[in-house]
Amino acid sequence: MAFLTIKDRSVAYRLLGDAVNPLVMLAHPLGMTQAVWDDILPALLPRYRVLTWDLPGHGASGAWGQGKVSTNDLANEALALAEYAGASRFHFVGTSIGGAVGQQLLMDHAEKLLSATLTNTGAVIGSADNWNTRAKRVREEGIVALTEEIVPRWFAPTLIEKIPALADGWQIQMARTDGESYAKLCEMLGRTDFSGQLGGKQVSVNLLGGSEDMATPPATLEVLAKECDGAPLEIFENVGHVPSVECPGSFAERVLQAIVGSRAQVSERGVNYTDGLEIRKQVLGEAHVEKASQAATTLDGPFQQMITRLAWGELWGNEDLTHRERSMITTAILAALGREELELHLKTAQRLEISESELRQVLMHVAVYAGVPAANHAFAEAKRLGWGNALN
Repeated sequence: MAFLTIKDRSVAYRLLGDAVNPLVMLAHPLGMTQAVWDDILPALLPRYRVLTWDLPGHGASGAWGQGKVSTNDLANEALALAEYAGASRFHFVGTSIGGAVGQQLLMDHAEKLLSATLTNTGAVIGSADNWNTRAKRVREEGIVALTEEIVPRWFAPTLIEKIPALADGWQIQMARTDGESYAKLCEMLGRTDFSGQLGGKQVSVNLLGGSEDMATPPATLEVLAKECDGAPLEIFENVGHVPSVECPGSFAERVLQAIVGSRAQVSERGVNYTDGLEIRKQVLGEAHVEKASQAATTLDGPFQQMITRLAWGELWGNEDLTHRERSMITTAILAALGREELELHLKTAQRLEISESELRQVLMHVAVYAGVPAANHAFAEAKRLGWGNALN
């Protein structure tokens, strides 16, 4: 876990995975922590960089300071974390209040979103009276007094019966939450209404919910789906408010489908130059791309734009293969053909942390399937660029 100071408040976060992969941001529910994502991380990390963080006063994040907190404040916090991670655009997944943060981003910063998966949330969640009553009780009774009442509502009754320790453990965790921060977030939810503000955003939105969710039942998600131009909605059977904890395998599968589906939609209408340029910078590095752009002339400028859209947007932007896998394929092809871009892609392989043993096998394949001279040239070029150590 690491910490970033945002507007004089410490925010606890985790930034995991390869820096060249697309970023996925995960925003957790009220009263919980970023630990709700632990069981889905193994499914995401092979292909994505993942950023999770704790809400104000939750987990290891600092308490909210003076004044009210708004969804705009929380969205700006998410944007600050994304900027710190070096991502100008990202996939977003948010549950409950995390989904409210996602809706704020969708409303005001749609250009930052590659996709949005909103789960167990709503354009309006509950009623202002209920949220204000809960805030008042937290301030008067203390948050510990409410945990036994609130936590069991997060999960399907059958799961609590099967694993009683689940509720006990999250009650302990919720009890550690800063009461005043929690109360202010309750009041924020009471003021929040995204009705009529989420349509026409040109972002791939997917919605997920649970059949046993008492806080945001399927009917609430159905209303949100209409608000989001008929976004697809799936309801998990026998699941409550936190599917990433209750059914992590199925949840991770749906999140991955939503992310990959967003890329498919982009490919159907064609990848624009800006998207291709972003991926090109991720893989090759901003310095190289900037140098290539500055060197372009009236002769090859259109060619540079074409390969940025086609090679980097359409091909490298497709997530059926990781950037590391595409790097190894590209290196093998360039070595087999003896093309001058081999040097560039050997450097890219270093940037992507392709190991020496992986590169050796790539070039061994070149030797067998494309000829020893081609592999010999590629090995020599790799050694010139710093690969390998002396045997003695």
